[in-house]
Amino acid sequence: MKISNSAIIVGLIVLIAGTIFHLQGQAIVGPESSFMYSNPDWITYGQQISIVGILITSFGVALKISKKG
Repeated sequence: MKISNSAIIVGLIVLIAGTIFHLQGQAIVGPESSFMYSNPDWITYGQQISIVGILITSFGVALKISKKG
């Protein structure tokens, strides 16, 4: 598997995890017994993790485009 495909897959997984953490922090998703549930810190952590996921995905897409050209 090419590094660009791997970066895209990892980036998307990180993005999804960050989104889930963000939603748990807002008490939208997840069990009420979770330490992340309704925790304002995890709203911020989830946003930051999602941004990292977007950056990794963008890096993979950029690699894929640069290899074609």
